[in-house]
Amino acid sequence: MENISLLLSEALTPYQADLGPAGLLGERLVSLKDAAGVVVIKRTFSAAQLGDKRQLTDVVDGLRRDLMVAEGRIEPCVIAAMRHAALNRPLIAAPSFA
Repeated sequence: MENISLLLSEALTPYQADLGPAGLLGERLVSLKDAAGVVVIKRTFSAAQLGDKRQLTDVVDGLRRDLMVAEGRIEPCVIAAMRHAALNRPLIAAPSFA
């Protein structure tokens, strides 16, 4: 799991990611600290989310979004509007290049 901490820190630079001890079900608390060492975000993730490459990408994307909210670069209502718009958009298959 130390590698996960390093990967998260690298992906979320300049923030430092710290993984807490594993819980009863393998879940872990992820804390993001700014350059001054102040905890900006704390989130709990399952072992599956941190152990699977695809799910870890989703974790990083979610943490980036949360950081934008915490930094005041995006409002939570904007995220809600984007999700709503995505739900109303029809899914169109990409053309195949066979």
